Amino acid sequence: MSVLVNFAMFPTDKGDSVSLYVSRILDMVRSSNINYKLTPMSTVIETETLPEALEIIQKAYDLLACDCQRVYSSITMDIQTNKSMGRMEGKVKSIESKIGEVRK
Repeated sequence: MSVLVNFAMFPTDKGDSVSLYVSRILDMVRSSNINYKLTPMSTVIETETLPEALEIIQKAYDLLACDCQRVYSSITMDIQTNKSMGRMEGKVKSIESKIGEVRK
């Protein structure tokens, strides 16, 4: 099984710059020993199970809830029971390998 999660989570009550709060979440994701990719707008993680992915989301929220009154989150999941880990890189490689084929 492979669970890809694209999520953004940040407080809306802490001013214009919330990078300090987002860095709390990224530190937790890094220490969780899961495959992840930080992007300018979100973080993508890959886990083996849905409960594991949801646990990461819950931990992320808990890191902000202690001192943030309002937390925004956007979450998108791609869950495939017939695929194994490594889809994060595999999906990108598959698309990149076909870019030139589009013009044919």
